[in-house]
Amino acid sequence: MSEEKAAPQSAVVIKKYANRRLYNTSTSTYVTLDDLSTMVKSGTDFLVYDAKTGEDITRSVLTQIIFEEENKGTNLLPINFLRQLIRFYGDSMQAFVPGFLEFSLENLGKEQEKLRGQMLESWGGGDAFKSMQDHAQRNMTMFSEAMKVFNPFAAALGGSIPGAPAPGRSQPQGGSGSSKDDLQALKDQLAAMQQKLDTLTNK
Repeated sequence: MSEEKAAPQSAVVIKKYANRRLYNTSTSTYVTLDDLSTMVKSGTDFLVYDAKTGEDITRSVLTQIIFEEENKGTNLLPINFLRQLIRFYGDSMQAFVPGFLEFSLENLGKEQEKLRGQMLESWGGGDAFKSMQDHAQRNMTMFSEAMKVFNPFAAALGGSIPGAPAPGRSQPQGGSGSSKDDLQALKDQLAAMQQKLDTLTNK
């Protein structure tokens, strides 16, 4: 079964041809990246497939939309964020980044109306920007905490290396005892990670 045939029925199918033209199969019309951007903003779900191979190229097209928006002067992505994002490619943390970013943006979306209301209320007093800063700071704190949770080199969120002896404890001398201690340390770390994730989710 091709990727296109496996597409959800609720999603609009867009086909991209060799001449880079995009074709909306729902409306039987050619569309532009601006049109797709408008669809995203209006909440219309769509998937983009290569017309020749049937390959799902939605990710690359969405990335291209972001690139075009940034080139228009709508600088939504801070330079430091982009640099940090690039550093994650090929890093041991790479597998955890997509899930965290998705969680963070969903959380921001849920608070969007609340944040907008706070800004409108405080606009007269000049505190709107401060509200935005406070919200951004909370997100950055959550990001830092999540990175500590996911960091495989921070045992039980304490900053030590998994399997390494804790301060004040003697290191086991080889054999099965050492393996059991390593396994228990891993179990303790996983439990601590789950507890931390639950705390972040409930905030």
